[in-house]
Amino acid sequence: MDGLNKNLELQMSGIGDIFNLVFFGPVINLLVLIFQGLQAIHIPGALGFSIIILTVLIRLLVWPFMASQIKATKKMADLKPHLDVLKQKHKDDKQAFAQAQMALYKEHGVNPAGGCLPALIQIPVFIALYQSIINILPGAGGHIDKINSLLYFPQLKLPSTLDPSFLGLNLGIKPAEFTSHGVFLLLIPTITAGLTFVQSKMTLPKPIKHHLGEPPKETKEKEGMEESMGQVQSQMVYLMPIMIGYFAFTFPIGLAIYWNVYTILGIVQQYRVAGWGGMAGMAGKFGIKTVK
Repeated sequence: MDGLNKNLELQMSGIGDIFNLVFFGPVINLLVLIFQGLQAIHIPGALGFSIIILTVLIRLLVWPFMASQIKATKKMADLKPHLDVLKQKHKDDKQAFAQAQMALYKEHGVNPAGGCLPALIQIPVFIALYQSIINILPGAGGHIDKINSLLYFPQLKLPSTLDPSFLGLNLGIKPAEFTSHGVFLLLIPTITAGLTFVQSKMTLPKPIKHHLGEPPKETKEKEGMEESMGQVQSQMVYLMPIMIGYFAFTFPIGLAIYWNVYTILGIVQQYRVAGWGGMAGMAGKFGIKTVK
């Protein structure tokens, strides 16, 4: 048993070393390089701006993978009515349904796993970005020594303490500490939750329209689909923002800045690739053009 545990520890250590070498090391070096560059030209709030710049760069790096994932998801959503017809047609023959389903995917050039691979590629990049920011933020449990040990050049090494101020905020404090630093800090998790809600809502398909004179059977099928979508909305569109908003409430402000910038860029990309999606109705109420 001891030998097995030792082997597992060695394997985990090896995985950690590979992660540091391939993902965390390059990302933390880029973050420190940006920070030191801004410091050199005396930009106030250099730490905050370096987090924003790094987040934008990482988002642009994974942009093609995200676009591929969004397109694959949209195609799958567009085929949902066709799949429902096939399910009804082959409800007593699962094998025939599976064959018809694959034929439908092939006809429309859809790969059922097309949205999974891009997501998997992004995960270690996101983790490296998160780890880089949490380690450099003062008061957030960061480890400057760990960062310095991973830097490629000694000239980039950071001092033991960094200036956490950014636009009048201390990036190392948490909105949960609003009783000590001001109620205005509660705006940060509120904004974070709001942006997450918009992005989550946009990933849903547009509401299905009913037409006068359509067959009762078709109306019933659409109502069934709407009921299914309503369940997804209640679970994802509302619970996810609450969860992310809570994280923003309990984590340092620097992480909320990263998340908000990343989400804003995600909203822009979602709109450019797939339009407003499930957000079309709400956007229309505010006079925003929703035809895409």
